[in-house]
Formats: sequence, structure tokens, C-alpha cells
Amino acid sequence: MMTTRINGATRLYGIMGNPIAQVRSPETFTQAYTTAGINAVMLPIQILPEHFELCVKGLMALGNLDGLIVTVPYKARMVAFANRLGDTARCIGALNALRREADGSWTGDMFDGAGFIVGAQRKGYELAKRRVALFGAGGAGSAIACGLLAAGVESIAIIDPNAEHAESLTQALRRTFPACDVRPAAGVPAGSNMIVNASTVGMRPGDGLPGDIGTVTADTLIGDVINTDAKTPMIELALRHGCPYVAGKDMHAGQGEALLAFFAAATAAPSQQSPAHS
Repeated sequence: MMTTRINGATRLYGIMGNPIAQVRSPETFTQAYTTAGINAVMLPIQILPEHFELCVKGLMALGNLDGLIVTVPYKARMVAFANRLGDTARCIGALNALRREADGSWTGDMFDGAGFIVGAQRKGYELAKRRVALFGAGGAGSAIACGLLAAGVESIAIIDPNAEHAESLTQALRRTFPACDVRPAAGVPAGSNMIVNASTVGMRPGDGLPGDIGTVTADTLIGDVINTDAKTPMIELALRHGCPYVAGKDMHAGQGEALLAFFAAATAAPSQQSPAHS
């Protein structure tokens, strides 16, 4: 393994959230930059909710900070700090990455969905025509729903403890994908053959399933966004029933490649991109 050397010319990237101890991006991205011969590192940044605005403004004012990854619970709040948004972030009103352009402005987009889709495709799973039950209408769930609809799933039922969040995401997705069957739901509908946990349930020791999963058969595709070496309750469920599954590590591996490409695409001509706000 190559050794990372930090000096005065080292460029900085950060991953921000609360909590932050569970993230793996600092090691993964720093090693990727070192291997590629790029003088850059990624740092974990814990931001407490009561200091959010002050901390973000300070971070984005740093002259040697080139990008940020955004994790729980700030994916929606960070939209206000982007000068322009990519298509997915604009659709769902949340982002998980920001890059500084050559003129100092910031471009944001969401890659949770892209990472999940790549993770599924790499394992050879067919997504088209799937009937999906999705737990979680937050940033990750929203992006995954957007990615699944673009991949041709037949329907998505959105399950969230906050009914307003589920309804709001449903309306946003219907505007972008008017021909698709998207609806809020209180539980997993009968006939679902794909179940995805995009909530934070499973992140903490002792967590169970995100809700009543209903009937699972060997052809039910199980997904979980929680990135851990341990088997989450959702992945344990998949293994017990012999189901195909996309674990958090599968999703984050695909997302890492997309994020590296996004950060590398900083441009001297950001005016050519679509603005976040009219």
C-alpha cells in the first residue's frame, strides 16, 4: 500500500454528518487519491445540528477544500449551499456531494441511487419490472427510488414513519416519472418482489428490521444501504431465505467510483451547467 504524504499543497475533501465515526470514505478516498498520484486527502467532519450553518459556511470558505460528501442527516439541508444541481438532486431536493468549480462556485448532486444501481448490476440482478417496497423517504431513499425508476422498475411503494415525507417524495417522483406507479404505503404491499431498506435502521447495535417485511421468497431481491462489515438484519433475512441481496458495501463501492468521477470533473466553465435555482 502506498503511503499518503501531506504537505502544504495537499487538497482537502471532507465527509460531513452526525454521527460520523461509522463512515469509511476517508480511508477509501485518501487511498484512491494516493494510488492515482493525486495530492489530496479526505477527512471526517462531525457537524452538530445547532452549529450547522456556521460550520458549513466556514468549510466552504476554505481555499484548499475541493469537495464535500454529505451524509445523515444533512442531505436535504445542503441543497441551499449549491450554486447548481445535477438532475437527481434537482428531482429529489437532496444531495450527497458538492464540488468546487474553478471559479469558486459549487455544484451538487446525489449519488446514493447510482451507487445502489451499480451494486445491483455488478451482481447480475435484473431491476426492470420489479415491484419495489422502499423503507425510508430521506436522501438515500429518494435517490434510490429515482435510480430504480430510471432503471425500469414496475412500481415503488414508499414506506416512512413520517407520512408527509412519503407523500412529498411520491409527488416529486411522479413529476419526473409521470408514467410510473409510485405511491406512499403503510407497509410492504402484497406481491412485492424487491424490498430495500434506505432508512437508518440497522446502523446501531440492537436494531431490528425497518418494519414488517411481509412474505419473502427466494426470488425477492433485498437491499440495504447500511455500510458495515457485520450482517445487518436485512441481509441476515436475505441469507435465511436464500434471497439475492445488495448490501451497503455493494452500494458504496459503486457510489465511490461515481463520486471520484464527479470530483474529477470540476470545470472552468460552470455556467454551462444547469442552475440550482432560477
